[in-house]
Amino acid sequence: MAMKYQKGSVYLTGKRVKMWYGQYLVYRKDQDGKEIRKQRNVRICPKANTPKWKAEQMLQEIITKETKGLGPTPTLPPDDSVTFRWFVEQRYIPMRQGAWSPAYKKTNTYQLGHYLVSHFGDLPLRNLSTFEIQVWLNGIAEKGYSGAVVRQCFSNIRAIARMARKQKYLAEDPAEDVTMPLTDPVEKPVMSREQILSLLGAIEDAHDLCLMSIGLFCGPRASEALGLQWKCWTGDALMPHGTAYEGRFYKERLKTKASKAPIPVPEQVRPFIEAWKALCTDCSPEALMFPTFGRGERTGQAVPRDGKNFLRWRIRPVSRKLGIPDRLVTFQVMRRTMGTDMQNHGTLKDTQGALRHASITTTGNVYVQTLDANVARAVNSRATAVLEGWSPAEKLGLKGRNIRRGLEAPEDGQIAI
Repeated sequence: MAMKYQKGSVYLTGKRVKMWYGQYLVYRKDQDGKEIRKQRNVRICPKANTPKWKAEQMLQEIITKETKGLGPTPTLPPDDSVTFRWFVEQRYIPMRQGAWSPAYKKTNTYQLGHYLVSHFGDLPLRNLSTFEIQVWLNGIAEKGYSGAVVRQCFSNIRAIARMARKQKYLAEDPAEDVTMPLTDPVEKPVMSREQILSLLGAIEDAHDLCLMSIGLFCGPRASEALGLQWKCWTGDALMPHGTAYEGRFYKERLKTKASKAPIPVPEQVRPFIEAWKALCTDCSPEALMFPTFGRGERTGQAVPRDGKNFLRWRIRPVSRKLGIPDRLVTFQVMRRTMGTDMQNHGTLKDTQGALRHASITTTGNVYVQTLDANVARAVNSRATAVLEGWSPAEKLGLKGRNIRRGLEAPEDGQIAI
C-alpha cells in the first residue's frame, strides 16, 4: 500500500527559541500483513529566518527520504524463519565487527553468545518484545551480575533491536523503551602507597621494575604498555605508536584519538627506563621495549608480551609474598590508582591529560584547560608523594635479564612468559 498523508503539517513550539516541527502519519504492514499506523514528529529548524513555506518544503524532503517516495510499503517476513540467533550471527556481528578492536571483538562476541543468544537464540525475531527484554535484564541484575555485565547486555540488545528495525526485520524497535535496571555497586579497588613501595622494593629485575614503574606512575592501558617501542621514548614522555594484545602487535591502532597523545613520564621514573635501556640488547627504534620470544611460526622473533602472563608469572609471585591481593595487581588497577591519586596533585583536566581520556564532564571540558607543563607537574607531584623517602639507587643496573637468551626457545619444563 502506498504511503498516505505525504504532505504532513508543520507547527511552532518552544518558549525561548521557537522551532518548526513537522508531523505526519506513516502506514506500514507488520509481519502478519496487517496494516499499522504510526505518527511521526520531527524537529525541522529554528523559526528565525525560515518562513512556513520553507519549513513545509524541508518536511517534504524528510518524508521522501524516510519513505523512499511513494512506492509500496515494505512487508516483513510473515514466518518464524528469522530467529534472534540467526540475526545476531548472520547480520549484526558481520556488520559491526569491522570496527571492533581484537580485545573488544573477543569479549563482546563471547558476551553476545553467552548472555543474549543463549536466552533469546531460538526465539523468532518478530516475537521479541519490550516486556520480555526488560524482564530478562531485571532478572540478570537480581542474580547479582556485575553492573558492567548488565550494562553491556543492555547496550547490545538495544543495538541489535535498532539494527533489526532499520533493516526492516522488525516493524518497531522493542528495545527503544527498555531501561537499565539497578545493579550492585561495582568495587573499584586501588593500591595504597605502602603496597606500591613494598612491591617496587621487592622487584629485582630491571625489565620488570621498568614496566611496573611505567604502569604505576604513567597509567597506560595494558595494551599500550606492552606495545611500547624504543622510538616511543623521547626522554621525558612516551609516544604510543601501537598496541599489543595476546602477543600480537597492532601498528598505529589505539583506543581513541586522545590515546595518541604523549604519556608524561615523571622524573623519578625516567632512571628506570634508562637503566633497562642500558641492559636491553636491542634498542633500535622499531624494537619492542618489553619483548619476549615467539613460538611456532614466530620462533626466534621478539614478540609482545601477554599482559596476563607477565603479571601471573613475574609479578604476582612477588606480590603474594608481600600479602598484596592478586586483584590489585592489574594494569587497570594501576591506572585507576594513578587517576585517584592525581586528584590531590592536579586539576581534573590534568588527570584527563595524563590518562588521555577522550572526554570528561562538561565542567572539565569547558572551564579547565590542559597545559602540558601542568600535566608534567601533576604527575611529578604524585610520584614524589608516593616515593618520598624511598631511594631507587641500589636497584638500578644490578640485575637484568639477557634478552638474547630470552629469545631462545625455553628448555623442557620451563614456562614461556
